[in-house]
Parts: sequence; C-alpha cells; structure tokens
Amino acid sequence: MIEDLREVYRSTSHPACRDRALVLTAVNIENIMLTEGVDCLLCVDAADATRALAHLRQYEAENHAVPVVRVAARVYPFAWAGAIVYALVLLGVAFAIANGYWRPEAFENGALDAGLVQQGQWWRAWTALTLHLDANHIVANLGGGIWFGYLAARQLGSGRAWLYIVTGAALANLLEGLLGPAAHRSVGASTAVFTALGLMAAHSWRTRLPLRQSWARRWAPLVAGTVLLGWLGTAGEGTDVVAHLMGFLVGCLLGATAGVPAVARRLERLPQWLAGAAALAALAIAWACALAAP
Repeated sequence: MIEDLREVYRSTSHPACRDRALVLTAVNIENIMLTEGVDCLLCVDAADATRALAHLRQYEAENHAVPVVRVAARVYPFAWAGAIVYALVLLGVAFAIANGYWRPEAFENGALDAGLVQQGQWWRAWTALTLHLDANHIVANLGGGIWFGYLAARQLGSGRAWLYIVTGAALANLLEGLLGPAAHRSVGASTAVFTALGLMAAHSWRTRLPLRQSWARRWAPLVAGTVLLGWLGTAGEGTDVVAHLMGFLVGCLLGATAGVPAVARRLERLPQWLAGAAALAALAIAWACALAAP
C-alpha cells in the first residue's frame, strides 16, 4: 500500500503513462496512475521515487527515437529541354543521312567499328550514338532516352545530365571498341539510354546515403536500375548486351561521383547551358572528323 505518493511522470498521453507504469511494475516498484485535468500522473511511494526515476530515465534513453531528417531532393527546372535536343539530334542525323545531305559514306564513317577504333578513329564512339538501322531502332531509343534523360536532368540539371550521358556513353563505346574483337560493329543511342539509367540510379543512391533509412530504401535506386537493365537491356534479337552493361556501369560511376557533396558543390559552378553546349560540341567535333575522314 502506497502511503506517501510521489509523482515521477506526467503526460497528456495516457498510453505513454501506462507504458511507464508497466516498466515500474516489471522491476517490482509499486505504482499508481492518477488523473489531473487532462494530465495523467504516475506516482510511487516516496521511498521508491529515486529508483523509479532511474528506471524511467533508462527507459527513455533506450526508447528515444532519433528524428529522421528528410531532405527534399532538389528538382531542377527545364529537364525537358535536354530531352528535346536529344530527339532533335537523333532525328536530324537520320534525316541528313537518309536524304543525302551528307556524303554517302557518312553512316559507314560514323558507325562503331572496333578495328578502326583500335587504329585511332576515336570519333566513332560519339558518332555511333546518333546512328540507327531503321525506324523501329530509332523510335525505341528515342523513347528510352527521352524518359531516362528527363529523369536524370531533374536530378542534375538538363545541361550537366546530358553532358554526363553523352560523355559516359561515348566512353562506354570507346572501351568496347578498344577492348572488344576487331570485327565488332554497332550503332545506336541505346548505350546512352542505359548510361542515363545508371546515372540516375547511382546519383539517387549516393545522395540518400547520409540519411537514416532502412537498407532496402537506401539501396532501392540501384536495385531498381539493375532490374531495368536486366529487363530492357537484354531483350530483342541482336541486342548489344555488352554495350548496355558498359553504359550502365559508366553511368553508375558518374552518378555516384556527382552525388558526392564536394563534387556536387563544384558542379554547381558549371552553368547548365555551358555543360549542354559542351555535349553538343563533342558530337559536332566527332561528326566533323567522321565526315572529313577518307
């Protein structure tokens, strides 16, 4: 029987009061719950007050939930701008070649030919990204590139995202040309499509890394990107799986690097228009070399 009541906890939450009453009961401290207006009071005998407070402090320390800081991801405006330019470049190159506005050898001079890349014709890594075999080929790459490029541009900005995509895809082509068999040939923007996918997935993963999240939520972007790579990057007859994988891996490397806070701060100094112009300039220089080649 409690003779000298001493208050050890007060709250407007009756469930919280009951939880602490159970804690004290578990350690054999007799207690009683009282109400005072809207407050719930937890009281013990004065002789047990010190011990009760110690157990309640321990309970609070063990069950204190550290608030999860949710940082809203920055979304860049005009993400559609780069996607429109991407579509215009692919359609423009196809139109110029199909209507004979460029020299007849333009397609052959621009295609990725591993043997010729190994002989020094580096520009093919860029020009091959803009070439397609037929209407179905170009439509598929237009759809994938516009969508993944748009999503990547929302994270990094239109100019910087497309500079990463074009450079990363060309690097993937260059590696495939230098390391692959000399007889290997390929064309198409699909390498750029999967570079954009890897860029977006890895950047999302890296920027979420400091947040207090479950393992599943933290790794979800990379897992989803890998699933899409397996689903979209291996379908269809004659699919260049190696190019898709290389593009995705290079995109992941670039995206993870761009997500590092120190790198991100430096990237902010690069104007979006200048980054986009650099991507277009690289393609223009590559095509100038291709059209001038014997």
